[in-house]
Amino acid sequence: MPLDRDRHVPAAQASGAAQPALDRVGALNAELRHHSATDVLRRAVEEIPHLALVSSFGAESVVLLHLASMVNRDLPVLFIDTELLFTETLVYQQELTERLGLRNVTILRSGNIRAVDPDNTLHQRDTDACCNLRKTVPLQTALRGFDGWISGRKRFQSGTRAALEHFELEQRGNGVPDRIKVNPLAYWDPADVQTYMTENRLPRHPLVAQGYPSIGCAPCTSPVKPGEDPRAGRWRDSEKDECGIHFVDGKMVRTGGKT
Repeated sequence: MPLDRDRHVPAAQASGAAQPALDRVGALNAELRHHSATDVLRRAVEEIPHLALVSSFGAESVVLLHLASMVNRDLPVLFIDTELLFTETLVYQQELTERLGLRNVTILRSGNIRAVDPDNTLHQRDTDACCNLRKTVPLQTALRGFDGWISGRKRFQSGTRAALEHFELEQRGNGVPDRIKVNPLAYWDPADVQTYMTENRLPRHPLVAQGYPSIGCAPCTSPVKPGEDPRAGRWRDSEKDECGIHFVDGKMVRTGGKT
């Protein structure tokens, strides 16, 4: 049941059948809970006419990108270049795009960095403001043209992601249309990720071998010691563990509907 683009509600609701978007998200979660990530992706492409995949081209990004390339190589892929990324990430992004045959990759950059952070030191004073400037605002601007977006988040990555479902509804309020967020890998564990990479002979991000299991901007990412949480190297020694792109009005979106 595709979304009605003009009203951003299910088409059946637009024709008079009362089925709120939140109930539809819940129904999708119940139906696909035990299905594969590929099934989730295919259904998302069928259900959401204007859909994008958001990728950091980080440590585990190749899994979702490979799955997407098998479902639809023309699926829009949004990559945020914060202009503080590791050089290795930029090279990896170019190599993966070519290798996987991704035909619709858009590189997003903030247009206000020179005015707001001319000396690239904002991250030293206010990491939230830096993430907002370089990641959240460019992404939200780009997503205005989409009814939904796909993320590579997984339950095991952190406590704030422990309750992830395959489908979530971003209820943004203030007259802004809701969006559906799709997490095809929500139920995967670390072994699933590694097995998939190995079996499909997918290239690893070069920094993984140097102790970076989670990779963000260079100034705010450090190697992780054995036994540490995979995201311990992100904003180390601070309470911050999310960049903000998965928040709405400062709160983590966790609206999976009725299941």
